[in-house]
Amino acid sequence: MARVVVDVMPKPEILDPQGQAALGAAGRLGFTGIKEIRQGKHFEIEVDDTVDDATLEKIAEGFLANPVIEQWTIKRVDA
Repeated sequence: MARVVVDVMPKPEILDPQGQAALGAAGRLGFTGIKEIRQGKHFEIEVDDTVDDATLEKIAEGFLANPVIEQWTIKRVDA
């Protein structure tokens, strides 16, 4: 078994209203020095050893992310 982490974020050129709302809230709560907040999705997936990197890429691109507006990273971590 292996654990895979897939992080999905809006592409830099895509408006992120959730990140903007969090940034506004941080300012109202008195947090200073924060220039930008971007909100994304974090997935932890346990897979067996037969799942290769190409399959993980298909899962990220075709199922977990919208490739038109999101980018993603895939990382295998110790189980």
